[in-house]
Amino acid sequence: MIRVMVVEDEEQIRDILKKMIEKTSDCEVVATCGNFASAISDFIKHRPDVVFMDIDLAGESGLECAKAITEVEPKVKIVFATAHSEYMANAFEIYAFDYLVKPFNLERIGKTLDRIKSMTTGKNTDNSDSKAEPGYEKLVIRGKEEINFIDTKDIIMIERTDGMCRIVTKDETFLTTASLSSIQDKLDSDKFMRCHKSYIIRVEAIKKLEIYGRWTYTVTLKDTDDTALMTSEKYNEMKQKLVF
Repeated sequence: MIRVMVVEDEEQIRDILKKMIEKTSDCEVVATCGNFASAISDFIKHRPDVVFMDIDLAGESGLECAKAITEVEPKVKIVFATAHSEYMANAFEIYAFDYLVKPFNLERIGKTLDRIKSMTTGKNTDNSDSKAEPGYEKLVIRGKEEINFIDTKDIIMIERTDGMCRIVTKDETFLTTASLSSIQDKLDSDKFMRCHKSYIIRVEAIKKLEIYGRWTYTVTLKDTDDTALMTSEKYNEMKQKLVF
């Protein structure tokens, strides 16, 4: 069951959204509210999987509210549902899962929820053995004059250096001031590993490991001349998951 919270300052629209969401099978609205403070307290109380969020909450910022919620739980899926299409780029900067523009369409909402359900299908609900939830499909990186939407499937490695993160893909390299940990929270832990305090790598991209020191390896990766470092501890963790 997908647990959903609706944050919308107009009661009539809250009710409409609730009815639309609950028409999708295996989806339950666990809370509805209309302002910033209630959204935070209700989120902490109910811990929904998905939050439908308006941009304008009676003069308060839904973007800031969503940002505060993701700081509590980075894996929550934020779906902006609003009349303000001009905030779409800002919304995706905080890793919005989707952006719906009023008037809402039942089929469109259903497709969004179906995508979320497909990502969580097979997820073990036993907390002692639960598997990490798949990450986001895109990273949104703001540059000085542009906003880049990076498909996570194209990422080979991420390096923290000189106070910046370098995101390396086959064709391009992107720079961001975001922390390595905040990026890691948005990636699928089955596909990416934090192999060193300064590196995240795509596991499928590993070509070769070479001894770099007593406790460290150099990692050669596919489709790039960049290399990463891997600690012996992380190497041992990887051995438990892969066939050697």
